[in-house]
Amino acid sequence: MKYTLIALISILFISCSKDKETDYTAKNEQEIVDYIAKNDLTAQKSSSGLYYVIKEAGTGKQPTATSNVTVAYKGYFTNGTVFDQSKDSGISFGLQQVIKGWTEGIPFFKEGGSGILLIPAHLGYGSNDRGPIPGGSVLIFEVKLITVN
Repeated sequence: MKYTLIALISILFISCSKDKETDYTAKNEQEIVDYIAKNDLTAQKSSSGLYYVIKEAGTGKQPTATSNVTVAYKGYFTNGTVFDQSKDSGISFGLQQVIKGWTEGIPFFKEGGSGILLIPAHLGYGSNDRGPIPGGSVLIFEVKLITVN
């Protein structure tokens, strides 16, 4: 009985330790800073750790974090590997239905605006693998805000 209890407690401890979210903040920060330097980008950093580059600010409506928008995008890793891309006509979605980096980053643009979002893991998918995206990944998105719906 004593050994069974010890085994059960050990299994519980091991399984709980696998559920912990790994903190990639420092690693992601360095990866983003290196990418910005290597690609000679002029980026701004928000208080959450999101980096963004505004290539064109746009002249139309500016969305909020609760807006529904149509955006054309290309998503890739810092090594250049593309993991997702929309058609040029874009896709429509509510900014409350996407990763935190998009909810925060898209409102930096007005309709017609474009730029780059450099998203650390804690504003993306965290430590979790998501399809072709490994946990802890920095996500880079080239975005064009087509319309605020």
